[in-house]
Amino acid sequence: MISVGFEYERATSVDDAIAKLAAAGGAKLIAGGHSLVPLMKLRLSEPSLLIDIARIPGLSGIREKDGKIEIGAATVHHEVAASALLHDKCPALADTAATIGDPQVRNRGTLGGSLAHADPAADYPAMLLALDAEIHLKGPGGWRAVKASEFFQALFTVDLRPDEIIAGVQFTPQRTAAYAKLHQRASHFAIVGVGAALEVSGGTITAARVGLTGASSHAMRLTNVEAALAGKPLSDATIAAAAAVAGDGLDDLNADIHASAEYRRSMIKVFTRRALEAARART
Repeated sequence: MISVGFEYERATSVDDAIAKLAAAGGAKLIAGGHSLVPLMKLRLSEPSLLIDIARIPGLSGIREKDGKIEIGAATVHHEVAASALLHDKCPALADTAATIGDPQVRNRGTLGGSLAHADPAADYPAMLLALDAEIHLKGPGGWRAVKASEFFQALFTVDLRPDEIIAGVQFTPQRTAAYAKLHQRASHFAIVGVGAALEVSGGTITAARVGLTGASSHAMRLTNVEAALAGKPLSDATIAAAAAVAGDGLDDLNADIHASAEYRRSMIKVFTRRALEAARART
């Protein structure tokens, strides 16, 4: 199918993009286009204007500032996967980006586009939840920051207003973290994906954050797993006990041609254990 007709403009700055959004009803932002263009071809999205934000100065790049890492929204997945800074300070996020799609997708798709689209099988959300990341947004009213735990709300639904733009994400880097997923072979989307981050002191887990993607309508924290880990020794027994409760109580599990709800529930436990074991290996 061919999309309906539309106009095209290139934004020169974040403020210019916001102004263009306000001036044109029915406009959409585009960078890599890997989420929006397929929807347009199916006529599930029919914007009257596309505003290109891919070349806005400063909207891409990975940098460290005041002990935190900032990643611009227009940064492509390959840059995240290949970042020397991330490999040194937070390798789990680089690993996550390396599992996305194929080389073509990784060289065009962007972090901000993935977050705004919020596909329930996307990889970044699980890891950003585990890292307790902030998503930085700007609109006509100025800046605001939203925690990842509050950003992903429902199926393809996030805390992003129609007149706002995602500028980037910010998080405290953590080495004791990992991402593990069962992927769909053709698309490499997550059937189940788990991101885990552990804070460890003297062999004891002082805090844990575990994010889940692929299994439900949207990415979420596995708070029962986090509770089962906190205050416990970092051991095989602790990991096994925590993984055993992963997915318990979730009643909004996906079921499709790739996996049934019950299979996904079983795989949540398996990949939670794998993510926790991989995070422990980085202590």
